[in-house]
Amino acid sequence: MSHPHPELSAPPPLPEGGLRVTPLGGLGEIGRNMTVFEYGGRLLIVDCGVLFPEEEQPGIDLILPDFSSIRDRLDDIEGIVLTHGHEDHIGGVPYLLREKPDIPLIGSKLTLALIEAKLQEHRIRPYTLEVAEGHRERIGPFDCEFVAVNHSIPDALAVAIRTPAGMVVHTGDFKMDQLPLDSRLTDLHAFARLSEEGIDLLLSDSTNAEVPGFVPPEREISNVLRQVFAGARKRIIVASFASHVHRIQQILDAAHEYGRRVAFVGRSMVRNMGIARDLGYLKVPPGLVVDVKTLDDLPDSEVVLVCTGSQGEPMAALSRMANRDHQIRIVQGDTVILASSLIPGNENAVYRVINGLTRWGANVIHKGNAKVHVSGHASAGELLYFYNICRPRNLMPVHGEWRHLRANAELGALTGVPHDRIVIAEDGVAVDLVEGKAKISGKVQAGYVYVDGLSVGDVGEPALKDRKILGDEGIISVFVVIDSSTGKITGGPHVQARGSGIEDSAFGDVIPRITEVLERSAQDGVVEPHQLQQLIRRTLGKWVSDTYRRRPMILPVVVEV
Repeated sequence: MSHPHPELSAPPPLPEGGLRVTPLGGLGEIGRNMTVFEYGGRLLIVDCGVLFPEEEQPGIDLILPDFSSIRDRLDDIEGIVLTHGHEDHIGGVPYLLREKPDIPLIGSKLTLALIEAKLQEHRIRPYTLEVAEGHRERIGPFDCEFVAVNHSIPDALAVAIRTPAGMVVHTGDFKMDQLPLDSRLTDLHAFARLSEEGIDLLLSDSTNAEVPGFVPPEREISNVLRQVFAGARKRIIVASFASHVHRIQQILDAAHEYGRRVAFVGRSMVRNMGIARDLGYLKVPPGLVVDVKTLDDLPDSEVVLVCTGSQGEPMAALSRMANRDHQIRIVQGDTVILASSLIPGNENAVYRVINGLTRWGANVIHKGNAKVHVSGHASAGELLYFYNICRPRNLMPVHGEWRHLRANAELGALTGVPHDRIVIAEDGVAVDLVEGKAKISGKVQAGYVYVDGLSVGDVGEPALKDRKILGDEGIISVFVVIDSSTGKITGGPHVQARGSGIEDSAFGDVIPRITEVLERSAQDGVVEPHQLQQLIRRTLGKWVSDTYRRRPMILPVVVEV
């Protein structure tokens, strides 16, 4: 198995007749999925998603792929193929189209409807090409065939990309549910047909590669939901991803069976379920869904609320309910269902929400105590079965953390893919398919790009480090006025602390030291404000560290008069 090295340099020009595959996100992480294919000087992008921030990224709203390696080649992009409508696959599209709005988007009906609604908020009207399973489209030099795959959202597609360099199959996210709610199976017959033609490189979903066996059918959740609905005496509040149409369908079916009305809470949930209903992917009995404002007129035993926040996102509806910061107040006897898995890294945030809801008297049902979620990603048994059907000549695990990529690579090796033809890459690593063999050729920049409010890319790691220090240790400011000619102190030092846990009165012990250092520097002829600020920072920082074992941010201000 080949793998990247930290010292990889920029890839050389692509050999004539070769195909280059460069993931800009989704490898070594769960989210931010984006892969760039290059042939004959032209580019095809598959997916452009976002990653959601973790605790060590305070103030960040979203994390985007790094577009810098393709920014000067936007005119070479033939299109963006979107495998399905989850945020980790489409959420970054508006930010790429801001740079070139006329890049065509290619995807299924539901996927395009979801991204068009999102782009409307960004005031972008995209060029779109709707495709479906079985369709074959020529997109520049890329001959693309689309294959139905089953996932936790309808209308998901894999894509087979044919070029003179060979055929590459990108699975997108998939599983092999044999009893899907919409009867739309992963098309194993199509993959077998592609296998007979010869799959030169397979990019395969790795998310569940560590999980043995097969993913249970989605419909198994229905019986558990019925039991929960049958035992609930007051309101039922369900938190789910805003795009999980199949899961919401089962909630609607259970609500209808038990005589409850359903209201959607949260902008993305209302928007996405409206789109799914209008396109026929969500079957809603007449009168079942009502506006949240009408719920006060209904008894609690007839109410179901469907909201976002299953991952503990601080600004989502469920987190705000747990913190008593939402118009919907959790009361004793409410039932809350978290109908989703835990994305790695979100565990602490989710358990905080569960504890908050339980504190107010809610009965919280989650994956840990009831079968209210099944994954949308193929487990190890399904992947083995899939590889034996596809028989790829080269394998590149994608979509997962390092442990998932490694586990997926081992599965491929078990099915007969030679070890020297399994490529474990990471974001930014270019993989060239030349004369039927895939190998790493170099690495491009593929770091995190942070979205903070209206700012995109302006916040970097140094700013996040400062925010982390401020959040963990607080800030101490020092204000001093000096004579510009002599350097002597004419006012201060005044010291004030915020968030450091140190009382302002405690600084009486260190102010004489700061004064002494500044007087000594004046005698030595040091009057430049920046140098004086550094002296103050070192003196005060050492005192705080020695006295309190803390490292707050220290902000000295020196004013000349």
